[in-house]
Amino acid sequence: MAVTKDDILEAISNMSVMEIVELISDMEEKFGVSAAAAVAAAPAAGGGEAAGGAEEQTEFDVVMSSFGSNKVAVIKATRELTGLGLKEAKELVEGAPSTIKEGVEKEEADSMKAKLEEAGASVELK
Repeated sequence: MAVTKDDILEAISNMSVMEIVELISDMEEKFGVSAAAAVAAAPAAGGGEAAGGAEEQTEFDVVMSSFGSNKVAVIKATRELTGLGLKEAKELVEGAPSTIKEGVEKEEADSMKAKLEEAGASVELK
C-alpha cells in the first residue's frame, strides 16, 4: 500500500512540535540536506518575485535641495521651467528644499534637472 502525500500531511498535522523537529532532523540526516538552506532560499525567491512585480517608476518629482551660489540664475531657470512669475519663482527657490514640478516623465525630469544644475542648483528626482 502506497502512502500518499495527503497521508503524510495528515500524519504531520497530528504530531507535536517536538516530534516535527525530530522528524526534520531525521529527514536532514537521511537525505543529506538542511532545512536552513531551504528557509534561506525562500525569501530570496520571494524577493525576486516582488522585484519583478514592482512597477517601474514613470513619473518623477523634480526637487531642488539647494539653489547654490548663483540664486539669480536658478530663479531664471525656475521661471523658464515652471512659467511662474518672478516673485513666485524667487519664493520657490529661496524655500529650498522645494518641489519644482511634480509628476513629470523621466525625460522631462532629466532635462529640468540638467537645466537647474547648470544654473548652480542641487536637484533630486523622486
